Amino acid sequence: MNKTSNEALTRIPRGVWVLGFVSLLMDISSEMIHSLLPLFMVTVLGASALTVGIIEGIAESTALLVKVFSGALSDYLGRRKGLAVFGYALGALTKPMFALASGVGMVLSARFLDRVGKGIRGAPRDALIADITPVTIRGAAFGLRQSLDTVGAFVGPLLAVGLMLLWANDFRAVFWVAVIPGMLAVMLLMFGVHEPAKAEAHKPVNPLSRTNLQRLGNAYWWVVGIGAVFTLARFSEAFLVLRAAQGGIPLALVPLVMVAMNVIYAATAYPFGRLSDSVSHTRLLALGLAVLIAADLVLATDDHWTTVLLGVGLWGVHMGITQGLLARMVADATPADLRGTAYGFFNLVSGLAMLVASVLAGLLWDQLGAAFTFHAGAAFCVLAGLGLLWRPVR
Repeated sequence: MNKTSNEALTRIPRGVWVLGFVSLLMDISSEMIHSLLPLFMVTVLGASALTVGIIEGIAESTALLVKVFSGALSDYLGRRKGLAVFGYALGALTKPMFALASGVGMVLSARFLDRVGKGIRGAPRDALIADITPVTIRGAAFGLRQSLDTVGAFVGPLLAVGLMLLWANDFRAVFWVAVIPGMLAVMLLMFGVHEPAKAEAHKPVNPLSRTNLQRLGNAYWWVVGIGAVFTLARFSEAFLVLRAAQGGIPLALVPLVMVAMNVIYAATAYPFGRLSDSVSHTRLLALGLAVLIAADLVLATDDHWTTVLLGVGLWGVHMGITQGLLARMVADATPADLRGTAYGFFNLVSGLAMLVASVLAGLLWDQLGAAFTFHAGAAFCVLAGLGLLWRPVR
């Protein structure tokens, strides 16, 4: 890492670093479970690919739907940390339910409550990052948090693989271990993050009023639309795990595909976040789109482990380019007092797109096969490209 990069890292506020490590710990906890959950549902509980798609779609869209209300509430209260703590605590407390699940219904309940917790914490946390970070390094701050979050996303599956090998594919034992980092994340957030003081007394105003929603403006809603179409093109990552399983990879080693994706995601999120502070956002989004098309086409080719690994790697690069960038674009396009609401609506629309994408992917997978599913993802990328041509920003 060069001197300029080190200087940029030292300028990022301490609170962003702490929030990044909170995300890292919670992602270790979540991914230890989620990297195994599709296989647990299919092999232990006897679920179909469509059932996996429905559960994943409901879970993820729930998280994004809840963000509307938690984000708006954080704007109304003028405080964000308390909601974030509650959301992380709810996520941590649902982890034992996966270990106790005896049927698909309990898995759905656990995923639902876990994602409600994610929804409660997500918008206030992102708004808090925007609140405490100077605008000139906002992209770097979001990239750093995303990078640390994603380190947890590959450490979790690595731990899951190691424990599955150690304990002879005992899914439930691994799920119990996942409780520990979740609790540590809540403690770190409670004692390690301090909300910035307000320059003047906050007067509660309804952020969902017609007047305030009109203040969000066309530039913001364009970002919302682009984010939704990107989500349609990138359905649940559970299907990456199922694609790897088709190639005959041993059950305990399948989560390594998520490790590979998240290593690349973590390595690219901060550099591309820094880059977004100085280059065209539209061009970066177009680059991310091109990489996702390449990933879909590679994954559609065949299920050999080398092909799957290449496709998953490209998927990780796409995530590194686009996720922190979209978060930064939302902050740039909205007033400071409506950031929580803005993140909430952005994620609501993306959540509905995730529900549609995951259910559609499950249907296509069951009826027409994996290759057709990934070709459909590439087709949605073309739609996203048309959106970029329609109204470029910056």
